[in-house]
Amino acid sequence: MARGTSQGGLVDAIRYDLRRLHDGWMALYFPRQRTGEHSVLGKWTPQSTAGTVAYRSLGALGALVVGLLYPFVLFGFAIRYQTRRIDRTAASLGVLGVVVLSLVVWGALTAVAWRRFSDAGVIAVAASGGVATVAAALAYLTSRFGGRFTTVLFAYPFGMTAIFLPPVVAALYSPALSVVVFPNSESIAVWLLDNVLTYRNVDEYLRSRYDLEGLAYVGMWFGIAVPVGWVVGLFVSLANLVRPKSE
Repeated sequence: MARGTSQGGLVDAIRYDLRRLHDGWMALYFPRQRTGEHSVLGKWTPQSTAGTVAYRSLGALGALVVGLLYPFVLFGFAIRYQTRRIDRTAASLGVLGVVVLSLVVWGALTAVAWRRFSDAGVIAVAASGGVATVAAALAYLTSRFGGRFTTVLFAYPFGMTAIFLPPVVAALYSPALSVVVFPNSESIAVWLLDNVLTYRNVDEYLRSRYDLEGLAYVGMWFGIAVPVGWVVGLFVSLANLVRPKSE
């Protein structure tokens, strides 16, 4: 019985999400769609034949769009849960606390590296800590002193930078890391050039102007971290659109 109740609750939740998404789609073109259920006037409906045809046509198109978007909404729910936990921790620490915590953690790792690794390994860990600390602080500041647009545009890319760049920076100084990071980076770069960056011959421009070596790896991963951060931010924003934080 409990299992049936759980399945019924899941189905109801999915129906609710799909309805909210569809209402949001219709609200782009017609008034009083999402708020119509709570309005004295109710949901707006067309009065003319032409308006009814347009309304139903956009509704059918919206059903297709919603079906395509919903998997991304589910992914956004999962990411939002993790980002909220990180956000609450960062809010309790403040920007100074975030910087101090990062310096303590990376300072401890640098101290361990100083006792166990070569000078190159120590430099690698310290450089990675510097990158992670600056990126984390910028992610915090851009998320606190701005709205949703600023958070998606800046905070998420800086957060991804704090994750992606430290191992790449460390690989510049550590031979042990470089044999892992750089060949895999080259494989990803080739795939991006052959499959993603072929638009308007961007791949040919990059191949003719830049060599993937040294700091170019850092630039490459920063270039990846920024759009990945935007995508993650958009998925979370989509999840917030369907189910706001108050729910």
